[in-house]
Amino acid sequence: MSTTESPAQAQLFGQPAARETHRLFFALMPDAATRHDINHAAATVQQQHPKLRARWVKPERFHATLNFLGDYAAVPDEVMEKAMAAADTLHAAPFAWALDYAASFRGREPPCVLRGTHVPELLLALWRDLHASLVQAGLKLRAERQYTPHVTLAYARHELPEVTPVTPIVWQVDRFVLIHNVVGKGSYQILGSWKLAGIP
Repeated sequence: MSTTESPAQAQLFGQPAARETHRLFFALMPDAATRHDINHAAATVQQQHPKLRARWVKPERFHATLNFLGDYAAVPDEVMEKAMAAADTLHAAPFAWALDYAASFRGREPPCVLRGTHVPELLLALWRDLHASLVQAGLKLRAERQYTPHVTLAYARHELPEVTPVTPIVWQVDRFVLIHNVVGKGSYQILGSWKLAGIP
């Protein structure tokens, strides 16, 4: 079968059409300067650890996930509406987050991630308060007992042999966003952005 056939043509030839996975999550997205610094850190790790044999994340996709809303077979309009309404009720203060080392998580393709030695309390409070607002809005979320904020740099064949320090990146976090992603396709779609302006 030709690789240019449409899903409808695939069904005519007895082939199941590929199903899309629509992913929704709240995240922190870096500004241009911070994104540049994160990309520089990724290049440093890549140079120091060429045996990772990794798939490196494109700079425009750098983010730190806050709250995961789930994967869906179609765009979940009701979930989006409830999530945005929950975000509208949130009042949180801006903060600085210093990212100063790279490490690996375990997995089939171990993610190579950028983390900070110190996790700001305001970041943890944002995660907790947003989760509470989402539950109050009627969304059924999986329970998360612990939050490990990070920016994924790559998906590798191997784990980093050790923690790798990088030149500290001070990210001035002043907003969070709601992202829609069709897994494996294209770039992120930002559905909404909320400024961190503190408690009125």
